[in-house]
Amino acid sequence: MPNRNAKTTPRLPSLELLKGFEAAARLLSFTKAGEELHLTQSAVSRQIQELEQQLGVPLFERRHRSLMLTDAGQQLFSAAAQVLATMRAVTDRVRAASGGRRVLSVTTMASFAALWLVPRLAGFARDHPNIDVRIATEPRMQDLERDGLDVGIRYCTDDIAGPNAMRLFGERVLPVCSPALAAHPQHPLREPADLRHHVLLQYDDPEGYAPWLNWKSWLELFGLADLRPAGSILLSGYEHIIPAAIAGQGVALGRSPLVRELIEAGTLVAPFPRTSESSRAYFAVVSGNAVGRAEVDDFVEWLKSEAAREESVPALSRGLRAAKRNSRA
Repeated sequence: MPNRNAKTTPRLPSLELLKGFEAAARLLSFTKAGEELHLTQSAVSRQIQELEQQLGVPLFERRHRSLMLTDAGQQLFSAAAQVLATMRAVTDRVRAASGGRRVLSVTTMASFAALWLVPRLAGFARDHPNIDVRIATEPRMQDLERDGLDVGIRYCTDDIAGPNAMRLFGERVLPVCSPALAAHPQHPLREPADLRHHVLLQYDDPEGYAPWLNWKSWLELFGLADLRPAGSILLSGYEHIIPAAIAGQGVALGRSPLVRELIEAGTLVAPFPRTSESSRAYFAVVSGNAVGRAEVDDFVEWLKSEAAREESVPALSRGLRAAKRNSRA
């Protein structure tokens, strides 16, 4: 006969429900959470509804075209993120201890991943065949411990980077375009004023978070505040701007060292030997949970080596020589 006085242990939510909720809470979007988890938007929505029914409280405020966490949602998100981060870290350590492949998670901006990090990763993979590098691109600065990430590569000022951050390199901004566009038969690019004949590839930044990537700022810096280009194309991601420049769609503001190798190879040219310097730099930060892991140490040492190569290369030598030839033509 069952003991009616015995307490019933509350059923914990399943790991799948927590994963769906954590992604939706972090991204504040069921659609983006579904894309990350390879689920449909409706599947994530059903997971959230089931979790809310199990807990008996709403976790999100569904507003017009937006989501907000409720107080209960905020509490659960903090706990779920920590639990999932711990599970990932322990799983990786157990897998590594058993002789399996080690997994290293890195977060950075999509532009840095596409233009600098990913093109170099083959070298790291070749020298470290038992380490799988997982790249997570995110425009916001993530909490490494909470989100279960090992290394963050951040583009920020020294004070924001933190005391334990390792500076990789700074950044200079200068116009870049395809060689054919620079040598346009009717409108060659010999001096900045020639930009009035060309389309400018603009970084779509309505909130003004990146003024150093705004053509208006660059033109004002070089005394051309009144210049009106032939046209403008706005692109929401910097990683889309450089391919458009390579294709000859217009002139972009190139970020060195992200575009250095493209200029050195002649894929892009820097038509004017004028650059402006950003107040920000690239930093590598290691999660407190990842300190001392062999694969993390190996990756950080590799980053240091690659960054040192950048510092030792004469700045945009080939591109600036091309700019001088253009100016004399």
